[in-house]
Amino acid sequence: MEIKFGNRTIGLNHPTYFIADIAANHDGDLERAKLLIRLAKEAGADAAKFQNFDAPKIVSDYGFTHMNAQVSHQATWKKSVTEVYRAASIPFEWSLTLTEECQEVGIDYFSSPYDFTAIDFLDQYVPVYKAGSGEIDWIEALERMAGKGKPFFVATGASTIGEVQKAVHAILKINRQLVLMQCNTNYTASPDNYDHLHINVLKTYATLFPDVILGLSDHTHALAPVLGAVTLGARVIERHFTDSHDREGPDHKFAMNPETWAKMVEETRLLERALGSSDKFVAENEKDTSVVQRRCLRAARDLKA
Repeated sequence: MEIKFGNRTIGLNHPTYFIADIAANHDGDLERAKLLIRLAKEAGADAAKFQNFDAPKIVSDYGFTHMNAQVSHQATWKKSVTEVYRAASIPFEWSLTLTEECQEVGIDYFSSPYDFTAIDFLDQYVPVYKAGSGEIDWIEALERMAGKGKPFFVATGASTIGEVQKAVHAILKINRQLVLMQCNTNYTASPDNYDHLHINVLKTYATLFPDVILGLSDHTHALAPVLGAVTLGARVIERHFTDSHDREGPDHKFAMNPETWAKMVEETRLLERALGSSDKFVAENEKDTSVVQRRCLRAARDLKA
């Protein structure tokens, strides 16, 4: 299974594709968004991703304040949920500028849409659609994105296998270019989160959905989850990206910076080389040592002809 768009090919026998999710880390500044695109490219990312949504349509201050306490990473926010989400989304007016910036530096432009208006608007800008985990049970939105005929990346955080199966079956009826991404939607950067990544789910996806490409959408810092996912067959990796963990904003704390991102890509490229072939044979660089190491017969005395 391979997916092609532009000059990219994604598949098991191709290099891992890295998405730098800038998300809210532009901090409401277009020039800063452009800077992060350039930094992501320099660090080895293949795509820079943003988000398009209308905050009042996807979050409710009333809902959060009447849940006894805010949950997960939102508990640390000083502003209301609506205010934070409104600042995190990018205006539609930025799309052309960001697309052109990505084209100039040689990186793909992605943006996740969170309503039908954004889905339709982004069709003129993005080579790929990426659905966040929150859309896994919104079949109508998944079908709308799949119907655009472009490669479709879908994160599956906070979902059951039944929900994933329903979504995948709906998508594959329309579009066979699917990347299915294991994900954990805890954004606290807690070390405890490693216990909940369940990267082995990729094995389940490979068995249940042999005609999709696997991926990992992750919100931790360590290299191990990425290397483990690639070993299990993931060929798309998405992580958040920033230039500093010290900045204010909802996504900076758990994002990777240019140095750690570059290290992640470097180690993954080494892993890809090391994984090599599934065929067992004498490798070219061990042919000489096989002669030295193996047992042989040697005559202890002259033998008659």
